[in-house]
Amino acid sequence: MDQSSTRDQRATYIITTLSIVVPIVVAILMLLPDTGAAESVRNLPLFHATLNGSTAIALIIGYYFIKNGKMINHRFCMILAFVLSSIFLVSYIIYHYNTGHTEFGGEGWIRPFYFTLLISHIILAVAILPMALLSMYRGLTNQISKHRAIAKWTFPIWLYVAISGVLVYLLMRPYYPY
Repeated sequence: MDQSSTRDQRATYIITTLSIVVPIVVAILMLLPDTGAAESVRNLPLFHATLNGSTAIALIIGYYFIKNGKMINHRFCMILAFVLSSIFLVSYIIYHYNTGHTEFGGEGWIRPFYFTLLISHIILAVAILPMALLSMYRGLTNQISKHRAIAKWTFPIWLYVAISGVLVYLLMRPYYPY
């Protein structure tokens, strides 16, 4: 087995492991009771929305760059989007470890709209983790044809998750307890 094949197998193992462990950890944290430390993390939902919005901007600019043949700029934007999403994930875990779950209080037509948005956001957020990791790996290892094949799916899903994350925050904002 050659070195690149071994490297690819190792990367696939790491991506698979993270793609399983991270959603399980997040789900468990959502079920934990409030630790009483909500005051210390009360501004994190706004921070999360800012990170998601910034991720969406980085993705769009990165897409623009690759369509215009500016690979170095594209790579920078995609790495930035990945870093912003990673910071979001760590902060999101910290937030939910300390606060538990916040109920949505909207009524009427907004309620089914919110839950449809939220459910699609959650499902696609779980799906985007391995896709983004694999896209990043293939791009950074110059497996360009394989990168393009996964990135054509990763980009729109990741963009949807980032934008829907901002919308979920805006809809939830009135119901945060602080």
